[in-house]
Amino acid sequence: MKCMLTRLSRWATPTLSRAAHSGMRSSSTAASYAKRDERVLSSEEVFSREERYGAHNYHPLPVALHRGEGIHVWDVEGRRYFDFLSAYSAVNQGHCHPKIVAALTEQAARLTLTSRAFYNDVLGEYEEYITSLFRYNKVLPMNTGVEGGETACKLARKWAYGVKGVPQYQAKIIFAQGNFWGRTMAAISSSTDPSSYEGFGPFMPGFELVPYNDIPALEKALQDPNVAAFMVEPIQGEAGVVVPDAGYLSKVRELCTKHNVMEEEKLAENAAKMGKILRAELNKLPKEIVTVVRGKGLLNAIIIKETKDYDAWRVCLRLRDNGLLAKPTHGHIIRLAPPLIIKEDEIRECAEIIQRTILSF
Repeated sequence: MKCMLTRLSRWATPTLSRAAHSGMRSSSTAASYAKRDERVLSSEEVFSREERYGAHNYHPLPVALHRGEGIHVWDVEGRRYFDFLSAYSAVNQGHCHPKIVAALTEQAARLTLTSRAFYNDVLGEYEEYITSLFRYNKVLPMNTGVEGGETACKLARKWAYGVKGVPQYQAKIIFAQGNFWGRTMAAISSSTDPSSYEGFGPFMPGFELVPYNDIPALEKALQDPNVAAFMVEPIQGEAGVVVPDAGYLSKVRELCTKHNVMEEEKLAENAAKMGKILRAELNKLPKEIVTVVRGKGLLNAIIIKETKDYDAWRVCLRLRDNGLLAKPTHGHIIRLAPPLIIKEDEIRECAEIIQRTILSF
């Protein structure tokens, strides 16, 4: 490690030094970058470069994306695809939404960052808007979902000690089995997926698990007076778009209120009509290949029966070839989550692509 840091510092120092003195790259460095930009790499070159220089912590579908607009993305060769992953639903608004691009560009050109060391003239405007919209008293913005989860755990523990009266450092947080909310130490400490936690212990204390969609198990766990919170996904996306029974979340809310426990949930809206159309078409697929269709709104999944001739990965590769991008989860499940802006004619075209792909096996 020391040797690696020495080499890195040897590379980094001249660049930092030039930037500090001149505020710009040297002409030779700028020219070398300009030469790189003259030619767009092929897909294979993109794969090879990332394989060589990037840490092997993920298994991407072999498609090299270059740009996106709305529900579509294009690879470096110019092939267009429907995006049915939406960056794991982080791009529900669609790619390069003009209002978002305009706001980002305007702000980046005016003021880069203030940190929380100072006030600025836009944070309060956002806080007022979001608390009014969701009828909350306060908001604490985070950069990522996993930071939001971490902060929720901290708030729950703080509340347990200061309000509920749990003895110091004895607070417990209950999670549902099959959860996924990130890859920080706290997140993997609550995980039941070996691919998330294997090799990273010891784990965070004070976390306990109950089966998802199991009200009696949750009620039993909440008998412990030291429970501070229950963190639950309304639909377990990474687990394979697992939808709980009707009434599960309302019963969870009742139990948490009864036992003076905090609850976190993020309910998605606006996609019921398109999701209903998609699931109706998916349910027409041959059951010998697609054994289960499930989901809610535009967060859906199909379970692929694995044989020597096909599996979820090979289905996704053929979907790619037919112009639609999706990704397996847990080996045999394909998650289907297009941007929420998708229209009826587009959802029907995508359903036709999925059907044609499945029937080609």
